[in-house]
Amino acid sequence: MLGKSEEHLFFSALIVTGLISFGFFVLANTGLLQLALSSDRSMISWLILALYSLATAHWLFRARELDQEVRICEAAEAQQLHGADQDGSYIVKALTSNSASAADRQQLLDTIGDELTNTHAAGHFVADLLLKLGLTGTVIGFILMLRPIGEIEQFDPSLMQQLLAAMSGGMAVALYTTLAGLVTSTLLKLQYYLLDSALANLINRLTILGASQHTRLSSQNK
Repeated sequence: MLGKSEEHLFFSALIVTGLISFGFFVLANTGLLQLALSSDRSMISWLILALYSLATAHWLFRARELDQEVRICEAAEAQQLHGADQDGSYIVKALTSNSASAADRQQLLDTIGDELTNTHAAGHFVADLLLKLGLTGTVIGFILMLRPIGEIEQFDPSLMQQLLAAMSGGMAVALYTTLAGLVTSTLLKLQYYLLDSALANLINRLTILGASQHTRLSSQNK
């Protein structure tokens, strides 16, 4: 049997969320977050933060659901160790059913693995989307920065200050959206990497649980 390394998955997810929230609090307290949002005329940074918040909520929900499956698996392992009748979710019951063959268990595990992995697909998609939105903001920022140069018809020193102000505004859009996209995409990929690792461990435990049940039944039939 595997150890209880994923017993407190949801608690760990809450800790990670707290650390990330504290980081955003520090940025807001120093005024950097407000500066980045107010300087972004394209509003892409707002969209990036909104999408990241929704994806994090989905990540927490999946962590709680996965944590419950891990606890059910641990209970089934304990029951199997003591030779008791298996109880728990329909997944555990199907894997430990006396009538299920090894091929049926393997097919069920493959189906479960694909189904659970697909629940994380939305998070990985949003992580890539955040990065692409940041790059889109970079392009928009450079367009805003270079547009005033194309409107110059004659050199006038009195207009240089206005020109530089307009260019700096476009550069701010490019930099802040790129930074927002990179940071949120990296954080979200890390979050779902932790979730994928927990899912892989759960599938391994279910595989061992089904194999142990098959071995126990084989020994009883001899």
